[in-house]
Order: sequence, then structure tokens, then C-alpha cells
Amino acid sequence: MDTDVIVVGAGPTGLTVANELGLAGVRAVVLERLPERTGQSKALNLQPRTAEMLDMRGWLDPVLDRAVTTLPGGHFAGMPLDYTALDTAYPYQVGIPQARVEEFLEARLATYGIPVLRGHELTGLTQDADGVTATVTGPDGTEWRLRAAYLVGADGGRSRVRKELGVGFPGRDGRYSLVVADVLLAEDSALPTDWRLPDPDERFGDDVFLMPLGDGVHRFLFTGPEQQKHDKDDPVTDDEVRAALATAKRFRPQLLEVRWASRFTDAARQAERYVTGRVALAGDAAHVHLPAGGQGMNLGVQDAFNLGWKLAAAVRGRGRTPEGLLDTYHSERHPVGADVLANTRAQGVMMWPDDDVRALRGILGGVLAMPEANRRIAGMISGIDIRYDMPGAPGHPLLGARLPVRLAAGRGALLGPDAGAARGWAGRVDTGPAPEGVTETVLVRPDGYVCWAGPAGDGTSLRAALERWFGPGD
Repeated sequence: MDTDVIVVGAGPTGLTVANELGLAGVRAVVLERLPERTGQSKALNLQPRTAEMLDMRGWLDPVLDRAVTTLPGGHFAGMPLDYTALDTAYPYQVGIPQARVEEFLEARLATYGIPVLRGHELTGLTQDADGVTATVTGPDGTEWRLRAAYLVGADGGRSRVRKELGVGFPGRDGRYSLVVADVLLAEDSALPTDWRLPDPDERFGDDVFLMPLGDGVHRFLFTGPEQQKHDKDDPVTDDEVRAALATAKRFRPQLLEVRWASRFTDAARQAERYVTGRVALAGDAAHVHLPAGGQGMNLGVQDAFNLGWKLAAAVRGRGRTPEGLLDTYHSERHPVGADVLANTRAQGVMMWPDDDVRALRGILGGVLAMPEANRRIAGMISGIDIRYDMPGAPGHPLLGARLPVRLAAGRGALLGPDAGAARGWAGRVDTGPAPEGVTETVLVRPDGYVCWAGPAGDGTSLRAALERWFGPGD
């Protein structure tokens, strides 16, 4: 093998997977089609569950140093959600451009010696019982082959990896089009100065959504009859942006430059399989949806945390990897992706510029102001309520749930009175006291989810869980 794992795509998802592999001592190579990092802001937030996972690795503080702000809530179709009702140490969104997240993740990769090969495009893929062979075209057009035990396709909604695998991508095409752009505007005291959540009701009044990114640059989101005439790949012209800005009522923004602009739709599609043999799909390669509620980058990063440690175990297991471990990536993350597609489709309907929809929004907004409804939807959008179906102790309140603990080494953890039972899994499972408020023994996976919980002395059941998730003991 030339390397252990090939990661295709150097966005947040691919870079997170590569970091998880590096943390576990696994060799990896990241292939990126683009010759250099674009610097485009793209996604703008990290949800509370993503913040917890970054903190789990000790990465949150340096990310916060790069953030613009924090927002104490989220939104469902622009209707506000109060995150302070969530049971988390991070009841807020981190306002940060995607480019800064990528910058941090790529800098960490260098500490593991994992290269990001820019200008290198995957042009072919084959696999057999022993590994995967990628055909790669370099910046000078030279074609070469790279052999690895596994490959991850994190190469976006038009994933070449997914197409090479022949994996279906069912769903529906977009029904309406929008434009997102980073624009440089002339100084104007009337322009917004703070980050805020989008409010589609402004659009009903022909207003525009602008968010300051610093140094005179603003994120501009708009749609209208003109945008429906274009194909998704049509370039966004300066005149189109200027005309949309002119609809603003509260200010008169003067366009100086369009730094970046792209069209997107409310298309909703999901890969039929996340794992095919030795190849896994993650991020937009596995699912595309309307970016409603600020879930897209978070969904991909959380895919990566689920997948990374399982791939590392498969590489390092040397025949002792638990049977079916990699398949649990699909069985756990596919339903999560399906839920996000469902809620973003619902949000898309709720943001349609129609007076009847506006009336419905008024009613639903009142419902979401109720504590129980707010908690339910806020938990969904933030990722805090994600829970996996796991064998072990059915019905136990902790089984399959997240448990925010520090797992900086990327290993599992057995915490509580029976922690000594993990002696045979040294180097794979760390030990320690139970977290505050937990009285039983809990086994936590490297991605921060409880895979076993029970009273002290339940040695047989605990050993079975250790073997299921971490392989045979020494």
C-alpha cells in the first residue's frame, strides 16, 4: 500500500476525517481537485453538537479564536430558536466562515505529516478484497495511481467517488433557485454591523439579507423571479447582484466588487449507501439539501467524527477489527442525514414567498415560542438530540446518547466503578472516574457516544460491548 487511507476532498468533512486518522496514527493522503484553497466564506456556523465534538478533541478554543461571534440561538425557516434551553455547555452557534475552519483543520494535519495534494483530481477508482486503487491526474496532467486500504469520498454533491461506485443518489431536483455571494460594499452607516439569523419575512417585504464578514465584505443571500430563469451552473453577474441589492428598503448598498457568488437550490438527495466495500461517502458526497437552519457543514463534520475512528480501527486492527464496525457508519449516519433532508425540505416550504405561507409562519412561530416545542426543534437543528440505536442495554437512558467528555487522544473511554475491566484494551480504551452526575459505569466511543452503560459488576455484558466496539482484548 502507498498509504492506508485516501481522502478525496479537502473541505471540512475530508479534513476532519484526515485529522481523525492522523490522531490514530494512520497514514493518509488528501486529494483536492482545486489548485489552492479558495478562501470563500461558504458555510458560516458551527452548531452546539459540533462545538462539543471539537472540544472533545481539544480543538474548540483555537477555532473560537478564529470565530467572528457567537449567536445564542438558531432558527427553523427563519423562526428563532432559543439554544439556552439545551443541555450543553455550548448553547450557541459559533459564527465562523467555513474557510477559517478549513484553515485550522489543514494546519493540524501538518502536525501528523498528512499531505494535502492540491491540483490532484481523482479520475478513476477500482477496489478489490485487499484495497483500493485511485487513478489521479496531477496539476501537470500526469496520470498516476495511488493504492490504499480504504478510500473516503468527501468530494461534494457531484462526487466523482460516488459516481465511480455507481451508488444511487435518489431524491428530487431543486424547485427554486437562490444566490449566495460575498460582496464588497462601499461604506454606509446604515449597513448591518452585527451577525444575525436570517429572517425570510424580510424577503416578503422585498428587503435583502446582508451579514458583515469584515473589511467591508458582506454575505449576501437573495432570490427572486430573475434567479428562477438560470441553470445552477450559470455564472452570477455583477449586474444581477447589483439589481438584487437595489431592492433593499432600509439602506442603499453600493457594490464595489463581487468576491464570490454561487447559485444553489432546494434539491434534496441522499446516497443509497454510505459504505461500499472499502469506500465510504461523507459530507455532501452522501447528502445534499437546502442550507436551511445552518446544518450542512455540521452534518458533514459529524459524519467525519463517526467515520474516522472506525476507519482507523479497520486499518490498525490487523484482523482484530470488530466484525461489521465500518458498516455501522451507514446504519448510524444515513438516518441522521435523512432527518436533516426532511427538516430542510419542511423549512423550504415554510420560506416560500406567499401570503398563505406567511400566515402559517405566524402560527408556527407562536408554537415554537413554547418551551417544549422550542426544545424539540432546537435539539434537532443543533444536533444535540442525535441518538444512535445500539445493542447492549435496551432502554437505558444513556445508551446511544452523546456524553460530552474530553477524548483528546481519540480513543474510547470506560468511566466509572468498573473502569478496571478495560485493562485488556489498553491503547484502545482509556479509563477514569464517571462524569459528574453519572453513577453507573459507561463505555464511550471515540466519537463521544455511549455504547454501553450499566451498574457495577455487570462484567459479562460489559466485556461483550468492549469486544463489539473495540475488538478482542489482549
